[in-house]
Amino acid sequence: MKIAIDAMGGDLGPRATVHGTSEALIAHSELQVCLYGPQEVLRDELSRLPKSLQAAKARLSMVHAPDIVSQDMKLTRALRAPRTSSLAMMLDDVASGRADAGVSAGNTAALMALSRRALGTVAGIPRPAISTAIPTRNGGRCYMLDMGANIEASASRLVEFALMGDVMARRVDGLPHPRVALLNVGVEATKGTASVRAADTMLRELPGIHYVGFVEGDGLFSGEADVVVCDGFVGNIVLKASEGLAHMLIGRMQATFHAHWGSRLVGLLARPALQRLRRQLDPVRYNGASLLGLSGIVVKSHGRASALGFTYAIFRAMQEVRINLPMHLERELGQRATLAKETDVSCCLDGVSRSRTDDSNP
Repeated sequence: MKIAIDAMGGDLGPRATVHGTSEALIAHSELQVCLYGPQEVLRDELSRLPKSLQAAKARLSMVHAPDIVSQDMKLTRALRAPRTSSLAMMLDDVASGRADAGVSAGNTAALMALSRRALGTVAGIPRPAISTAIPTRNGGRCYMLDMGANIEASASRLVEFALMGDVMARRVDGLPHPRVALLNVGVEATKGTASVRAADTMLRELPGIHYVGFVEGDGLFSGEADVVVCDGFVGNIVLKASEGLAHMLIGRMQATFHAHWGSRLVGLLARPALQRLRRQLDPVRYNGASLLGLSGIVVKSHGRASALGFTYAIFRAMQEVRINLPMHLERELGQRATLAKETDVSCCLDGVSRSRTDDSNP
């Protein structure tokens, strides 16, 4: 398995991506990685790896990419730029099949647009959606989409998100009938925007999907649904607020147990349980958002992800490669599209037939 890495994306620069990539290589012997970026910069970062990660170099190659798509680069400029950036060259190798998947912590808008240009989409999906997993009660997780690729979404787009999330939950997590919900300001049918209410009506009539209706914000982490659908504006705010809350809780917990000698003693006794809780709450474990709907596998790492966080993004890409997620999306969404067209045609023919019968009868 070969993963292509845009080493120059992210707020922390190549140090986090190179270190995280090396951690992933040590953890998985079947993994091979290609780093894309200025060669001298990459060589310098590789030379700084600790001894425990030196063995990773044997399964690591580099491609010299002299240009960089910065985090603040405007989308129009990124699209017109020469295809010699670390991001563009990484995507070209995924599109050509020289790599099985790509991972980047770079400019989200540029990654989305360049991925769509290089790879195309499956089953006529007009625009990919960003999906990530969030932790739920009892150690579970829920897939949420869209997380920012589509700031506004029509009812039909929300239904597409639901179908893609359903495929992901079934194929990645092995859930036979994932519970799919729409995020809304209430559970009543009259609540929400027009597009959300229309999507609710469409999903209730859609066969082959376990749609459970609306879920409110406090139900995201309760395990009420396996897939939660919303537009990218709402999803991105939910994601960032959740990350901020998790970091605050971890910080408060640490501060509380270090406040004085009594709490430090209690903290020492409770350390194993507290460490488990911290691992469960830490957003790093859920880093790595899938660009669902592309004809290839591309995973977006958080721009501020540490080396460990970037490692989890690579693990996410590897998981999708193993099951060939784009193939399942193409097949299952394509089958639904074909069935919908056939149904529309049959309805039209039935209508014409009835019209002709009525015209022939005085």
